[in-house]
Amino acid sequence: MRDRLDEALRAGQVDGLHAVVAARGGQTLLEYYGVGEDFAWINALGVVEFGPGTLHDIRSVTKSVTALLYGIALHDGLVPTPAEPLLPRFPQYPDLVADPRRARLTVEHALTMSLGLEWREDLPYDSPANAEIAMELAPDRYRYILERPIVEPPGVRWAYCGGATALLGHLITDGTGQSLPEYAQATLFEPLGISRYEWMAGPDGVASAASGLRLAPRDLLRLGELVLREGMWRGQRLVPADWIRTMLLPRLQTEWGARYGYHWYVDSVAGHELVAGMGNGGQRLYVLPGLDLVVAVTAGNYDHPEQWRTPLALLEQVILPEIR
Repeated sequence: MRDRLDEALRAGQVDGLHAVVAARGGQTLLEYYGVGEDFAWINALGVVEFGPGTLHDIRSVTKSVTALLYGIALHDGLVPTPAEPLLPRFPQYPDLVADPRRARLTVEHALTMSLGLEWREDLPYDSPANAEIAMELAPDRYRYILERPIVEPPGVRWAYCGGATALLGHLITDGTGQSLPEYAQATLFEPLGISRYEWMAGPDGVASAASGLRLAPRDLLRLGELVLREGMWRGQRLVPADWIRTMLLPRLQTEWGARYGYHWYVDSVAGHELVAGMGNGGQRLYVLPGLDLVVAVTAGNYDHPEQWRTPLALLEQVILPEIR
């Protein structure tokens, strides 16, 4: 497998690759660390020599981690069920709560990114015209999200929206009385043995539920192994199994072909079922249940229109041909 990776590197098929760790049945199949220019959000880190302990933006794979945290909090009765109305959880905005068109919004619409609100993230993430960046810069991020113009009924269409994840993050922090990093540390990271991480925050000090998490690749892999085992980790249940199954149930079609559950993508590759967390630049957490396989990828192709090529090439050309 390493020979195939070296060949792909020489051929330029995995440009921008920073690291990859793949494991099957809990045994490491492949582990590689490269060198490349990197960023923490828009802050340049220069050329980094990556290693097992190097933290890396996982960008929007953070959304999938937030979905895991939501399931834990739901099991403990600390957050509303998916079917519950969303706006009553934001009583600080009585004008929005009283809007009958917005009263149709439920928690599930946030979980499936089908709020039906105007939201554009198809612009570079260093531009204030990008809705997620505008949200981070807004005086009140939650009002910014919830007062976006209504463009269609909720639940009709998947539309990529970091604001939806921010709403879920608020429900978690409001229900648990802890910040997102604090709750993740207690319920996920510490039990998984993840001791080093960063969770970046906006100017308001609120940790970004949509894109703020920085992890080492081995620790990202552990989160994938947790999903593969339906919430079990070394004999301890961390996430309810029924939430994992519910979370990964495909509900809507994305604009590029994959299906979408609760903040996880559901697809297939080379005839194998695939669930994935995906982030800008080529960050990927692939889980292939039928092969007992988990792959964590970090890369530096931020905002590149073909950033998907490197992680997919790793999976299709390097890893899967060696799996029997």
